[in-house]
Amino acid sequence: MQAYYNYIKALHLIFVITWFAGLFYIPRLFIYQIEAAEQPAPARNILGKQLKLMAKRLWYIITWPSAVLATSFAATLLILRPGILYNPWMHVKLGFILLLFLYHLKTHLLYKQLQHDIIKWTSNQMRLWNEGATIILFSVIFLVIVRDAVNWVFGVVGILVLAILLMLGIKLYKRIRAKNPNA
Repeated sequence: MQAYYNYIKALHLIFVITWFAGLFYIPRLFIYQIEAAEQPAPARNILGKQLKLMAKRLWYIITWPSAVLATSFAATLLILRPGILYNPWMHVKLGFILLLFLYHLKTHLLYKQLQHDIIKWTSNQMRLWNEGATIILFSVIFLVIVRDAVNWVFGVVGILVLAILLMLGIKLYKRIRAKNPNA
């Protein structure tokens, strides 16, 4: 099985990428659903039905299968090289992966609510939620690439700066939309 390690690693990365693609796009569809619900009929009904279908296909055909496959290949990699679990950076990475699963499960709850026309979040709150996967992705990629060379202080400050920049970008976009609703 060691001979196939790099193939398994490649498959793991492919499904991580498709998993994140789903996690990046599904909140965008949620934003559109929330905004469509504010439209007058018949646009509300037509858009709502189409966006629900798109979300369902994305969630169950791409995102969930990718999550399962990425996790399965990751477990296989750890079985093949269990010594990697002794590296401190791997403990931190697994902590971020736990956050990723919590993010995924909360997104699943949001998906279920919106499929039943239960809207508890504003489109702006959903825009903020949409950045959660971005922060986790940046954290994991930098952690895996630089590993032990990471200065934890700079790493934490970097993630906080990224989060602040993302939030400022959302606020700027909100102002632009307020001035031009078609933006």
